[in-house]
Amino acid sequence: MTAVRTPSATRPAPPSAAAVGLARIGLELRLFTRDPGQVVFSFAYPVIMLVIFGSVFGDEVVVPGVGFRQYFLAGIAATGVMLTSFQAVGTAVTEERDRGDLARLQTLGTPALSYAIGKAGQVVITTVVQLAVLLAVAGAAYDVPLPTEASRWLTFAWVIVLGILAGTVLGLAVASFVGSSRSAGAGIPAFAVVLQFISGVFFIGSDLPAWMDQVAALFPLKWMVQGMRSVFLPDSAAVAEQAGSWEHGTTALVLAAWVIIGAVVCARTFRWRRAA
Repeated sequence: MTAVRTPSATRPAPPSAAAVGLARIGLELRLFTRDPGQVVFSFAYPVIMLVIFGSVFGDEVVVPGVGFRQYFLAGIAATGVMLTSFQAVGTAVTEERDRGDLARLQTLGTPALSYAIGKAGQVVITTVVQLAVLLAVAGAAYDVPLPTEASRWLTFAWVIVLGILAGTVLGLAVASFVGSSRSAGAGIPAFAVVLQFISGVFFIGSDLPAWMDQVAALFPLKWMVQGMRSVFLPDSAAVAEQAGSWEHGTTALVLAAWVIIGAVVCARTFRWRRAA
């Protein structure tokens, strides 16, 4: 007599890395809102910088028809993207690694891609809110003219998206090379401040020494700033750039290259545990 085999119970397939990543976005947002200092810094810093520099240089004309507040808005918007992506992600990852949070996630079987998706999603949402607050204050308090053409807002969108992706993957990447959260808390913000100065955030682009502009051109922030200026300033203001034009093609190419470079470095170097 032949034994009849009954089909064994099948286990449900585990969720995909994308599904886990989408779920982690909500968790990352909750963790973000539970840190009042980080929330205040992320949303208040760009506005405070706009108020300070706008008050000091408010009557200064950069180029005919463009005041300092309007010119500076582009730089501080780009800086906000860098702070919520590169700086915040780089320091957060090292802190979570030091606390053992990443080791626990690895034990639970969380894919590294899902962790990165969670961080990127949180950065996208917080950056959108941050920029909305900044633009609202600039328009309402300082009468800074905002774009009315759809093409300019389209440029704004792709510069923001590429800037967020580049900043996030580079934040994840740099965290692999920082020894501890203490080192990250000191080194990453210091590097970010230097980038702001050499990338023309606080100065007119054409006023920077040529060598400084060439160094800044190696990093994403300079191109984010230039891309933002092309959004918020009239085309005539392009003469104040080092190249005398907005260089949209180069901006897109450099930012996309940094996204790819950062992703490759992350894939090869990401660590769940602190090196011994």
